[in-house]
Amino acid sequence: MLILSRKIGESLIINGNIEVKILDIKKDSVRVGVRAPDHIVVDRQEIHERKTDPDLNHHTTHKE
Repeated sequence: MLILSRKIGESLIINGNIEVKILDIKKDSVRVGVRAPDHIVVDRQEIHERKTDPDLNHHTTHKE
């Protein structure tokens, strides 16, 4: 894992076409903006896990 330090307003560039920008830093929270091509999916980790873990992705539909 690459570890970098950034200040508010500074960015990282990944693969020349993905920008990760630090927008705000508060007590225990960092706001991050991501600019990526439309074909690149960007999700928070918990959303990604929900989408990819079949045990978490079992929606039951109740029909009356």
